[in-house]
Amino acid sequence: MVYSPQKGIPMSGTTEIQILSTGPDCLPEYATIPSRFEVRSLLRPVLLDGGLGGIALRQEPVQPPYLKDYDASEEGGPEGWAAQWDLSAWCFFLARHDGRCVGAAAVAFGTPEVNMLEGRDDLAVLWDIRVAPAFRRRGLGHRLFHQAADWARERGCRQLKAETQNINVPACQFYAAQGCRLGAIHRHGYAGHPDVAHEVMLLWYLDLPSGAERTPNT
Repeated sequence: MVYSPQKGIPMSGTTEIQILSTGPDCLPEYATIPSRFEVRSLLRPVLLDGGLGGIALRQEPVQPPYLKDYDASEEGGPEGWAAQWDLSAWCFFLARHDGRCVGAAAVAFGTPEVNMLEGRDDLAVLWDIRVAPAFRRRGLGHRLFHQAADWARERGCRQLKAETQNINVPACQFYAAQGCRLGAIHRHGYAGHPDVAHEVMLLWYLDLPSGAERTPNT
């Protein structure tokens, strides 16, 4: 899940970008958007009173910075998802500008074999969100995120969940800015994966009130 601030081409906004919902046939095009970003800082978990007093996340610089590519992970990129999971209940969003795909998001739902869904039928997972480097910091990530949240709400979900890591500080800041709250810090969440065992799993949740529960200003 990528949201990494970088300078891009000058744009007045993202209103000229169309966002369409589609099915898994879009994944080859989806995969053309890179999921790479530069890690310049991390959130170090600090146990307070051995954990009984909670866990503080303290931002620290990373020296030297390094490149992180989610599509280079064991699970692979979007084109490999269909071989691992049943995507029939999922939704995919593509953002296009001048006929070119510049952003995308995937929402997992109704798939029992996906552990992230916790066996719940009122939970959706923002499986992936990515924006082309030249279009980052233009509000497109915000639009994709809330399209995903609206889609989940329409299917009766009470929460939207997203996973990221302590080495992706921009993603953490992004989810917090969208109204998500940190629901879990798993310090050993990737212990079984040596290449990323040093990373800390962070799980974010956005509450999705139904129409009756929403306030007029929501």
